[in-house]
Amino acid sequence: GDDTKDIDDAISLEILPNGNRLLSVHIADVSHYVKPGTAIFREALKRGTSVYMLNSVIPMLPRELSNGICSLNERVDRLTLSVFIEYDPSFKRVGYEIKESIINSKKRFTYTEIQAIFDKNEKMIEKHQPFVEMVENMHTLSQAILNHRRKCGYIEFDIPEVQISLDPLGDVLKVERKESNDSHKLIEAFMVAANEV
Repeated sequence: GDDTKDIDDAISLEILPNGNRLLSVHIADVSHYVKPGTAIFREALKRGTSVYMLNSVIPMLPRELSNGICSLNERVDRLTLSVFIEYDPSFKRVGYEIKESIINSKKRFTYTEIQAIFDKNEKMIEKHQPFVEMVENMHTLSQAILNHRRKCGYIEFDIPEVQISLDPLGDVLKVERKESNDSHKLIEAFMVAANEV
């Protein structure tokens, strides 16, 4: 999202010499910083998850971790648990690996920017030219994954979400339906693929 501060996942895609696609899904690995039995571990266990409210977040981990050293920010090395999934040219999964890794994210995109590329927005394409081919290849792969799931009988929940905008005093300015488009579905498809592996 446009206002996200804790970036806990990253993706990349490469076309292999044999024509297969290698999808990489990287999840921030906090285990180096949150050791079992420590005060941070016990507090995180009590919280279970971060809680997102209208205009604030109660993080599961201290902000120095969730928004800092564990956030997959651009151009800094970060610890991750990575899932590498190989698809053949017909988009069938043919292999995978799960590894602890260190990544250095090249670009932080928002859903809005990715959707603009999907929609062939010339200004956005020009701005992000080095990444456009990969983004378009990701779009193709995500659509193939979603189509396969539909054929297998997966249930798609299209439950409307709302976006509530507040003024500085916390009063509601407007309530709008949150858009769910191909950029959101791409991330969902890749995260589910990683979870299945």
